[in-house]
Amino acid sequence: MRIIVQKFGGTSLSDRQKRILAAKRAVHAKNSGFMPVVVVSAIGRKGDAYATDTFIDLANSISGSTEPRELDLIMSVGEIISAVVMANTLKSMGYDAVALTGGQAGIITNESFGMADVIEVRPDNIKEYIKKGKIPVIAGFQGASKSGEITTLGRGGSDTTSAILGEALGAEIIEIYTDVDGIMTADPRIVKTASKLEFLTYAELLQMANHGAKVIHPSAVAIAMRSGIPIVIKNVESESDGTLIRSRYEMGFAYNNGKRAVTSVTHMTGRAQIDMIYDTNCMGEEILRIIAENRISIDMINIFPGRMVFTIDERNLNRIREMLDDKSVKYTAADNLSKVSVVGELMQGTPGVMYRIIKALTDRSITVLQTSDSHMTISCLISADKTEDAVTALHDEFRLGIESI
Repeated sequence: MRIIVQKFGGTSLSDRQKRILAAKRAVHAKNSGFMPVVVVSAIGRKGDAYATDTFIDLANSISGSTEPRELDLIMSVGEIISAVVMANTLKSMGYDAVALTGGQAGIITNESFGMADVIEVRPDNIKEYIKKGKIPVIAGFQGASKSGEITTLGRGGSDTTSAILGEALGAEIIEIYTDVDGIMTADPRIVKTASKLEFLTYAELLQMANHGAKVIHPSAVAIAMRSGIPIVIKNVESESDGTLIRSRYEMGFAYNNGKRAVTSVTHMTGRAQIDMIYDTNCMGEEILRIIAENRISIDMINIFPGRMVFTIDERNLNRIREMLDDKSVKYTAADNLSKVSVVGELMQGTPGVMYRIIKALTDRSITVLQTSDSHMTISCLISADKTEDAVTALHDEFRLGIESI
């Protein structure tokens, strides 16, 4: 059986017309010789009646906060509603379908409520329904522990559901349907000349997702990469081919030969920078240990003798201040910052990329507060009010809007 996993995001299911379009995608796959396994997110976004945030607000409106276990229960509701509605939509079109919770689909997790890890997938139930000719429609973003507790997988968890089921079922391809035609060279809300990327590598998409692109969750990319399942990002309302994601080597010479060193520009807002001075290296190590124990993620970091500079999500700034004040460490803190990054798998070994980045930003009078780089990503920390200028400047510098890659 040729299996295709099709994941539909909340905006792709936000009204009846879009749900019919989504159902037609599954029907087309079935009529083309595939067995579709459909994964759905909660319908709509914040403010919509069946969106996850709506259920969270409802729970918290009573006492101000909800215990993690109960919060997972109510957060799972949106996807379950969506699965039932999509299954009924398919049935109304003459195709038998069955709605399943994450637990019923065989997704077994630990009990880290709100951010559960998948420890095992038992897809036997899905396979039985497939044998009966039913299209499984699975509530994304959720699973169940071995003791039966309902758990959620964290923001973007429906992407993770689609990838983990694709791996467990040996799917030929994973299609992610959203409200854009594919992966763009930059956020089109900022850069009007942003173009759609025809192809990307897993590694590039993983870097883009980790550095601010919100089209797909990083964990889903990592799962697809380890299992070698191609991903396609598509628009449920468009006939565009979308963006195909595979390994660089599977795409072959033509891809590598014609590809630019820089593929895209991404950005993350809400960053804060800590610049601290200490007397001994032991103190620096101690600070890093305390930060890790408090489960605060450090982003960009530069370490020098007696000095450390790093960035964090600015929502954690007050907690960091308390830690450093408790240790009597000298530091300065700045918030309202953004990180702008250029990504490209062929950037390694290409001379002059950093120079072009700094020059492009300097020419726009944008001060670079900190940099970091890896084999395929260079990031610059800047003032948040310069974010749009910086993204546009880098997009123009590397001529990313000229044509799709």
